Amino acid sequence: MASGRWNRFIDRLVYYRLGLLCLAIALTGLSIYPASRVTFDQTIESLYAPGNPRLVEYTDSKTLFGGDEFVFLTYTDPQLFEDAGQERLANLAARVAEVPGIELDSVQSLDTYLEMTNRKPFKSRRPKVLEFARSVLLGEDNQTTAIAMRLENEATARQPRPATIAELRRIAAEQPLPTSVVGEPTLVLDMFRYAEEDGQFMGWAASILMVAVILFFLRDFRSIILPFIIVQMTILWTKAGLWSTHLQLTMVSSILGSLVTIIGVSTVVYLSFYFQELRQQYDRETAFRKMLQVIGVDIVWVCLTTAVGFAAHLSSHLHPVRSFGVTMVMGSLLVLLAMALVLPAGMLLGAGQLPAGKPRGEQQVNQSLHRLTAWVLGHPWWISTATLLVVIGGVSGLWQLRVDTDFTRNFRSSSPVVQSLNFMEEKLGGAGLWEVNFSAPHELDPDHLDQVRHLTTQLRELKTENEPALTKVISLTDGLDILPRIPILVPDDEAKLRWLDGMQTGFGTSLFNMEKGRMRIMLRARERQTAEAKEDLIARVTAVTRAVFPDAKVTGLFVLLTYLVDSLLADQMLGLVVGAAGLILIMTIAYRSIWMGLISLVPNVLPILLLLGGMGWAGIPVNIGTAMISSDTMGLTIHDSIFYLSAYRRARLSGLDFRGALSEVQTEVRRPLIYSNIALILGFLVLTTSHFVPLIYFGALVSTAIAGGLLVNLLLIPLLLQIGEPRPPE
Repeated sequence: MASGRWNRFIDRLVYYRLGLLCLAIALTGLSIYPASRVTFDQTIESLYAPGNPRLVEYTDSKTLFGGDEFVFLTYTDPQLFEDAGQERLANLAARVAEVPGIELDSVQSLDTYLEMTNRKPFKSRRPKVLEFARSVLLGEDNQTTAIAMRLENEATARQPRPATIAELRRIAAEQPLPTSVVGEPTLVLDMFRYAEEDGQFMGWAASILMVAVILFFLRDFRSIILPFIIVQMTILWTKAGLWSTHLQLTMVSSILGSLVTIIGVSTVVYLSFYFQELRQQYDRETAFRKMLQVIGVDIVWVCLTTAVGFAAHLSSHLHPVRSFGVTMVMGSLLVLLAMALVLPAGMLLGAGQLPAGKPRGEQQVNQSLHRLTAWVLGHPWWISTATLLVVIGGVSGLWQLRVDTDFTRNFRSSSPVVQSLNFMEEKLGGAGLWEVNFSAPHELDPDHLDQVRHLTTQLRELKTENEPALTKVISLTDGLDILPRIPILVPDDEAKLRWLDGMQTGFGTSLFNMEKGRMRIMLRARERQTAEAKEDLIARVTAVTRAVFPDAKVTGLFVLLTYLVDSLLADQMLGLVVGAAGLILIMTIAYRSIWMGLISLVPNVLPILLLLGGMGWAGIPVNIGTAMISSDTMGLTIHDSIFYLSAYRRARLSGLDFRGALSEVQTEVRRPLIYSNIALILGFLVLTTSHFVPLIYFGALVSTAIAGGLLVNLLLIPLLLQIGEPRPPE
């Protein structure tokens, strides 16, 4: 950008500053209503891209059989088989059946099966009936029981699903015996709930914490008020933009507020620091003009590169991560617009005031940085060798990374949802519900049913370490085989199916869709397994089933949640490559030098490689939070390199030699970078207070990467500049 055009742009900002501020206020007022209308997509479908084959199979199954979104009320009752225990169970089942959002006639409880065995035709089959209910409605201890219910389709439910789950939990809390509400739908719901609640809390917490940092170092209330106004405007504008484009907030983009706070505040802190330095010599308007003349273009590049870093998420296979990328690209660019509209009036109000005091700790930091620069330039080979060894160790750790598919690890171990799930895993065989479905005749066919029996037996015989791999297998033939053939009364399989539907409404239709010619076998497995164990089990079930029914499909929440994080490692590396390529391109354009573009990337890529490698060596699993680290960290730390390299080029163009230029950079850039990075690190550490474990990982690891980027900027950039540009640029 030509200096003449840039100066004319600055003149317009100063001249129209009040009008620009009024425009910002008007845009904010217009954004309040649409921003309040933005919804939070809390469906499992939002975690996948539309058209994903596994998602298509899952939605097809829901259409055919009503889905497998089951919730269980579980408890242990020593009197379960006594009259008092049966009465408690029946009363609880009756209350649950009245809750809006529970599919009508879908409630199953053990008392129904026990009542059935009191009838003459079934008394002799009581053991078989109990075994049929085992690991679903009855635990191995004969004291633990569960009431199973299917949730209504969210699109047509009588009330929102969160309200249904909340009412079930209220009923459970009122029971005389400790009762838990368990199921994969509750896991998904709590994941979204924690993400939304924590996102709101962390936005304000990050603001308060960063305000404290600014106040401590800069001692300037204007530097507190302006970032707060800019951040809040940007958040409203971004949400309004999402609403106008018919986009929704997802689990990942729920932290929009905290991230925009961190981006906006850290950038304005740097501007405020530079502005205070100029105010030691100039009046307010002159200092503002010189600030934009010197580092205004750098701020533009900072916002663009931040947006490019977040845009790397668009390469992800995961829908929420892509949605997060779109949201944060919008937010990063709107921060730039908000600064252009607000800062001229905000910084120029009160032009007659005295210059602001010097930032706290300025002299001590300056002396320390001088000593560090001298030490770095005096030990180039030692630093290079140490860096090479660390890089080799870090890169080799990339091959040790593993994916975590234990969905319960997304929550703190002390959370009620995890404790309830542990109870079900121990007492009732696990909460992982899934299915295999396959083509079937449009009416019950003996030969086909024999194939189903054979497949059911094969699935039950699957072993993992000498234990059943599947804790429960339920097929239509299991129900048919419970009933005896009774001449005239129950003469054939069709009559048996009618009897079963009469005793348990929906039993037949939940396993066999006659109209569409499709049948399924329900499976249960333990949710708390490693990624390798889950994927191996799904592969084995698929192979066994397709050997009998070649068109079989394996689907269900268990499968969706397993493969949700399956592509994270590939996304991590792809995001790193895409982000690096985009940033090199932007920086090469900015500096008209490929070498400078490459130098700018070293402090951003190197900490990420070391961080990911360290995760591999430390055994920290890749989850949906750590999947976002690569491109996010590059987008957030690249501004250090931009300010550093821009200041260096200005110093060299002014005629200073190499060491003189580094000294000038230290005075102009390094100290404000340290202060703004402290604000960034503390802002991200707020995320570690979340209930949602991926956000905890995200906050801690990104803070570590930012600190690493600052360290690399201080240690390696001087050496890289000395190697690549020993003479002044033309």
